[in-house]
This record gives sequence, C-alpha cells and structure tokens, in this order.
Amino acid sequence: MFKHKRQITITMGNYPEFISLYIAGICVAVFLLQLIFGTDPFILDRSLLWIRPWTLITSIFAHSGIGHFLSNMFGLMLFGLILEGRVGPKRTLWLFLGSAILINIFSPYERSLGASGGIYAILGCLAMLRPKLIVWVSGMPMPMILAGMFWAVQDTIGIFVPSDVGNIAHLIGLFIGVGIGIYWRRWFKDKPNKKGYDPNLEKEIDKWEIEPK
Repeated sequence: MFKHKRQITITMGNYPEFISLYIAGICVAVFLLQLIFGTDPFILDRSLLWIRPWTLITSIFAHSGIGHFLSNMFGLMLFGLILEGRVGPKRTLWLFLGSAILINIFSPYERSLGASGGIYAILGCLAMLRPKLIVWVSGMPMPMILAGMFWAVQDTIGIFVPSDVGNIAHLIGLFIGVGIGIYWRRWFKDKPNKKGYDPNLEKEIDKWEIEPK
C-alpha cells in the first residue's frame, strides 16, 4: 500500500466521487438489458440514426459480448479512477461522454457499440497528465506515455487488418484524450492553486509512480 500525508481535494458541485464506477454500473445495467431484449435496440446503426437518435448514447454503454464487456470495464474502472484522482469526477465524466459521442457522430463505421472510444480518451489524457505512470501492456511494464504510443501503433496497424475491432474509433478517442490532456496540464500549471491542485503532492505522486516502495 502507498500512503501520502495529504490528498488532493477537488470539489465539483454535485458530481459524485468514483464516477467511473457509476459509468461502469450503467454499462452493467445495459448489458443485462441486452441479455433480455437483445443488442439491436442499443446499437448505433447509421442508416436508422434519424429514427433512433438515442442510440448515439445507448451504444456507448452496450457491448458485443462478455469478453468485450469485461475488458472495457477493467480499463474504465482502473484508468478512469486514476484520472478522476487527478482532474476530478466532473472532467472525467465529460471527457468520457463527450469523446464517445463525438466518435459516434464522426466514426466511419456503419454499426458500432461499446465504451472503448471514451476509454481510449481517458488513456490518451492520462498519457499526458501521468506520463510516468507504470502500466502493464502485453505482459511488459512501461510508462503511460509509451503505452499510449504502443496502443496508437497497434490500432493504426489494426486498421489494415480485417477484424471486428473499431480501431479508428480507438484512435479518435486516444487523440481527443491527448489534446484534452495537454490543455489540462497547461491549465493546472498556470493555475496551481485552483480546484485543489497541489504541485508538491503532484511531485510526490510522480516519484511514487516511478519508484514504488
């Protein structure tokens, strides 16, 4: 266990803490509804978008199967909670939802579903805000910034390999997250006393991420 003498306290109105767990809870509820009613009522089908505009939202929380669902929930709860500890629940929520909706609007796929786009936005943002965070990718530990590059290369290659994976959606989400992460990093640097940001604690966290004890 890693302990710090102080914590970052961020007040974000009425947004609950651990927002990633609430998002995951919605995904669980939608997945159960899929088991009852099937996936078609929730999937985004561009040919039916004007008839079923709600699928811009429902498709974000729906998944194609148990493997897709479990892998996304792991990434959402792990990296979402880490990001929330850095920027607060409000920003984490709107990064996830905003990027996922934008991806649904501009994605080239005729049919799509899943939270992957929003999760990749979280990953891209963390690569900018917590670049030294050590994560395991394909059985190897690496800094978050290198992990982001690895995922970008992997999905770029995946575009040219036929599969059911939405590689373009992943890349769009990743680059949205990188852009937002760069903006937030500069914003916190310019306003170090805003929103409970503690630059001294940030240095402690950077050291902990590189040299865990």
